[in-house]
Amino acid sequence: METILITGGTGLVGKSLTNFLLEKGYRVVVLTRTASLGHGVSTQVSNLSFSFWDPVKKIIDPTVLATADHIINLAGAGVADKRWSAARKREIRNSRVMAGSCIVHALQQCPNHVKTVVNASAIGWYGPDAGVYPAGFTEEAPAYHDFLGSTCKDWEESTAAVENLGIRLVTLRIGIVLTPAGGALREFLKPLRWGIATVLGSGKQQISWIHIDDLISLFEFAIKNTALKGVYNAVAPQPVSNRELIHTLATIRRNYFILFRVPSFLLQLMLGEMSVEVLKSTTVSAKKIGGAGFQFRYPAIYQAVSSFH
Repeated sequence: METILITGGTGLVGKSLTNFLLEKGYRVVVLTRTASLGHGVSTQVSNLSFSFWDPVKKIIDPTVLATADHIINLAGAGVADKRWSAARKREIRNSRVMAGSCIVHALQQCPNHVKTVVNASAIGWYGPDAGVYPAGFTEEAPAYHDFLGSTCKDWEESTAAVENLGIRLVTLRIGIVLTPAGGALREFLKPLRWGIATVLGSGKQQISWIHIDDLISLFEFAIKNTALKGVYNAVAPQPVSNRELIHTLATIRRNYFILFRVPSFLLQLMLGEMSVEVLKSTTVSAKKIGGAGFQFRYPAIYQAVSSFH
């Protein structure tokens, strides 16, 4: 039985991933800084445990690290959880960079037999569509010169040094995760309770998304396939416009609905700087991960949304 250490294991993706890995027969150790250990995660199993860590002080229990075969790093403050004040932006960046640096430091200092580190990143690495990558941004595209672009760059660089230790490093740039447990999908569905389908801005902006089941399967794929190394986009092969996504959700959920467009200026007033990300069109290619042999269970938006109904 292989042991996987997960940081961010009590977050939105982490909970689903932890339960998935337990069902697959892995031993899972969730590194957490909170007292509410196990919240939202199955705890009635013998192959799950929790261990305190402090990425700011670079603390990981060396006895726990010594048991690990693989590490999955999901740690980081939620990008869309709060308005982007200067303090919040520092928290978003620092929580990611400190987590990566802590993992590298621990691996350098403590005896271990870790074979793989899978580091989460995000498609915030890429800027808005500009025609340079007509089939979608590929992994070779440079980081964009805005807050999320620079944050993703620092995030990925924070774990780069594990390769110098002879450990395989896989980085997944994750798109908008669709899950009924929360996140963007829950926000999109709220107005539909009253039969209102809210299109954001022009609605033409492309959304590069991934179904939660595909994402958690992709993490295991990265662990099991030793040929994988480097950066891969974790997005479905068929991006969709905001309008098409909202229309698909409404068609499946309601017999009758009204499409309502939320003007860009109103989103800017409500969200501040974060509105740039809501209105930005970012088309990201899934060709590389598909070429590596990963098969998406939900490649198209109708399939994905229907699975939640």
